[in-house]
Amino acid sequence: MTRDVTAQYADTDPEDVLKKIGSSWRWGLGLGLATLIPGILILVWPDETLHILAVIIGLQLLVAGGFGFVRAFSHSSDRGGSRLASVLIALLAFLAGVLVLRHPMQTIGALSLIVGVFWLLTGVLTAYVSIADRALVHRGLQFGLGVLGAVAGIIVLCFPVDSAVALTRLLGLWLVLLGVFEVVMAFALRSATRSATRRTTPTPPSG
Repeated sequence: MTRDVTAQYADTDPEDVLKKIGSSWRWGLGLGLATLIPGILILVWPDETLHILAVIIGLQLLVAGGFGFVRAFSHSSDRGGSRLASVLIALLAFLAGVLVLRHPMQTIGALSLIVGVFWLLTGVLTAYVSIADRALVHRGLQFGLGVLGAVAGIIVLCFPVDSAVALTRLLGLWLVLLGVFEVVMAFALRSATRSATRRTTPTPPSG
């Protein structure tokens, strides 16, 4: 009886639930779509006001933070601090989203500063996670994306964008690139999961 109760609570443990959800390829696909769609919207309507741009970016960061926080628990352990780094990425997304939405009428320079710092820090952390977590699917691509994000952040910080149109195109292109990458990674995870399932499923005896 005690063992049954323990098993029941283990099945409903919050960490186990988050790990199951975050490890799902559908969760990764949701993150990819939540990144890709805002990027497309920004590129389709490049002449929208800075206020609209800030709202879209702020909401995207909040949504990405939520997806990222849950996915951080997909790491089987915190070996090398990979889970902690993933949680920090999610928290940075939350913070950046709140800062953008708090003052949506802010200047181009302020928005560029927030986005640049966010890209730089999350790029470094993403590259670190790809090195620390050997269980990641396509670690090389993940590392490349982290380096690309850090470089994009450095460029935005060192060469501030003084045009709303230029900033819109830059943000839109980056979100589309990141969204496509997340979608590809989600389907790669689905393929890896199905291959692992086929290997562990015993073959029924013939005859």
